[in-house]
Amino acid sequence: MLAQARRINRLSIMALLSCLACTVRAAEPLDTFSARIGGYVTTFDTEVRADGETQSGTDIDLDRDLGLDDDAVIAYVGLTWRPWDRHEFGLSYHGNGTDETRVLSRDIEFDGNVYEASATVRAEFDVKAYEAYYVWWAASDETWALGPRAGLVWYSVDMKIDLELDAQGEQAGGTVSGRVSADLPAPTIGAAWRWSPAEDWRISADAGYFSAEINDMDADVIFGRAGVEWFPWDRVGFSVDYVISSIKVDAMKTSFDGHLDFVDSGIRLGAVYRF
Repeated sequence: MLAQARRINRLSIMALLSCLACTVRAAEPLDTFSARIGGYVTTFDTEVRADGETQSGTDIDLDRDLGLDDDAVIAYVGLTWRPWDRHEFGLSYHGNGTDETRVLSRDIEFDGNVYEASATVRAEFDVKAYEAYYVWWAASDETWALGPRAGLVWYSVDMKIDLELDAQGEQAGGTVSGRVSADLPAPTIGAAWRWSPAEDWRISADAGYFSAEINDMDADVIFGRAGVEWFPWDRVGFSVDYVISSIKVDAMKTSFDGHLDFVDSGIRLGAVYRF
């Protein structure tokens, strides 16, 4: 009777240890499909120079010179799809627009127009970012995956400066207005990493760089992202990550001839659905 009780105790302990092992087993590092939506607390640090037909424009800091707010909370959406074990595709989108009326503290030249110090101008800046990427998960285990990553962030940028009052305070009547728009592809080549250190948790990181002269643009691009995901439910969870994308480009296009130094960075908070 005593031996039987000891046997039952041993079996009970083994079963308990087995259950505990199942409980602490990390979630899989990769999803077949995921969709996320959330808010992006972003900062756009931007300097632009729009040249005229005969001479170069002024290097303009959008925040310092035009008062355009570079901090915003915007929405973003994203999708990932892994149709095969080692091949993953992703898409995401976010956009931001801002405008401001400002008295200039210095002379600036933009798109062939001269705006004198003490003049009142209305500036508008709008940017939309479309991201696509591909990862080949070359190495993976039960709790981690690592592979090369090729990405592209396509920025659609539009900027306008209207003169409202000249330096003497006279109405300009819309006689002076400059506008530039450009589609700026920002490709990167780098690596992606996923790790599930514990049940319901996942850590991820992506990084990439690219420098090249393509057609009428000479660009340097840097991209980085690091984040944490928590899944209190099997298919639904939450994510927080920090993202930075930097592009420096000299362009000679019909719609934009000049230089753009653009940094898009911030923290994204979102809800995730996966399977």
